[in-house]
Amino acid sequence: MLEALYIAVDLGASSGRVVLAGAAPGEMMLEEVRRFRYPATESKGHLRWDFPHLFKEIKAGLLQAGVRARALGRRIQSIGIDSWGVDYGFIDASGKLVENPICYRDERTKGVMDRVFERIPRAELFARTGIQFQPFNTLFQLYTQAHDEGIPAAAERLLLIPDLVNFFLTGRVVTEYTNATTTEMVRAESRTWDAETLSALELPAGLLTEIVFAGTTVGPLTDPIADELDLRGVTVVAPATHDTGSAVVGAPLEPGWAYISSGTWSLIGVELDRPLINDQVARHNFTNEGGAFDTVRFLKNVTGMWILASCQREWSERGIELDHERLLREVATREEPAALIFPDDPRFFNPASMLDAIAGQLRETRRPVPDDPVTITKAILDSLAFRYASVLKVIESLTGNQVKGLQIVGGGSLNDYLNQMAANAANLPVAAGPAEAAVTGNVLVQAIAAKRFASMGEARRHVAENIPLKRFTPATSPRLLDAQRRYAEMEARFEN
Repeated sequence: MLEALYIAVDLGASSGRVVLAGAAPGEMMLEEVRRFRYPATESKGHLRWDFPHLFKEIKAGLLQAGVRARALGRRIQSIGIDSWGVDYGFIDASGKLVENPICYRDERTKGVMDRVFERIPRAELFARTGIQFQPFNTLFQLYTQAHDEGIPAAAERLLLIPDLVNFFLTGRVVTEYTNATTTEMVRAESRTWDAETLSALELPAGLLTEIVFAGTTVGPLTDPIADELDLRGVTVVAPATHDTGSAVVGAPLEPGWAYISSGTWSLIGVELDRPLINDQVARHNFTNEGGAFDTVRFLKNVTGMWILASCQREWSERGIELDHERLLREVATREEPAALIFPDDPRFFNPASMLDAIAGQLRETRRPVPDDPVTITKAILDSLAFRYASVLKVIESLTGNQVKGLQIVGGGSLNDYLNQMAANAANLPVAAGPAEAAVTGNVLVQAIAAKRFASMGEARRHVAENIPLKRFTPATSPRLLDAQRRYAEMEARFEN
């Protein structure tokens, strides 16, 4: 009998896909059956996600996956959902969505961190949660909603995005651990909701649900959903529902290597077996996010391909159409150091014009402002590589362990220029892939839950044996070292 298949639903912060997957011996099949978009739009005074549209697209993808599996003569074992972190929605007592979830890029949390720190000192909050401070973390979103707007009266439960999808598929309300930690409302050591923080901030703890861990069976599809999608007998399993958590599971890490999950954000970190929480970690704003199977994702968020993607969108709006691969080939031919930027400048978070924001930073640092796409692209990618190298040095300092290599996963792993620059800047070997790391990790957790693999280590070995990786060897030059020195001077200015 042919081995079962799995369905991975991977939701990014504007687009998603449904992937039919197989992990039989000698196989790592990932077949995308549906891709869809759901850009956040202004509604009722906020930037919101259209959740009914999102769920409709997921169901359409699940239906297509079922049809495809039957055509292959293979049954579907389970479904797993992963998504971006921090955002949430409310359901009422009858199980209906109260309102469309607000997007983390909404401006409602401006200044809210300082208000929270008036109630709980910053150092104390970090000591409890071990989570880096970002104004869009669920804690700050919920504080703003509770104290400025009011929690909707009909709200009965608060669910993060993948848990909200799981609820509408199964009827069960639970919160998966890896994503729960991104809320900054989970006690790091106990892995439970931090009742002390919630009480001090007068936040509605009663809205929160049971925390479950990656690999937990959430439940079978409800009868109406199973009938609608022709997926009777299929269960929903919680993978690492935070997409970076899934991406790290899907990264075939070698001992001593760090990882970068490269996409809209670049998540740079190492895998630990317990949280690392001290004053130095807090000062550098690192985070201890939950990982699958008793691991901790010790990492830092760095602004990633969002900057370049925003520029490309502006160029397109101005009638400048650029082939991405050709653009990168032209970038690689430029030997002279490009202008350099600090990628984590808050002005790049959600500007009206990314090109204007870049120009503004360059003028402040008294650097020439380029106007052609190739030079701007090189500046962005070179700066990201130098930022990666800087963060990796801090990781070595904080953990006391030397980083031996770098595994780059996610969509950014397809960018050969950036991969080579990362190797050069960090002076480390780089392995790139899998590009579909979040989907791969989602599937691996489902397969472990189904007893296909005995452990995460065994599952990762399966990935290494069945998905080819591209390798990059570091190279240096006086020009590179001079650019890196200039970048370090600029980074010190913005971080201090």
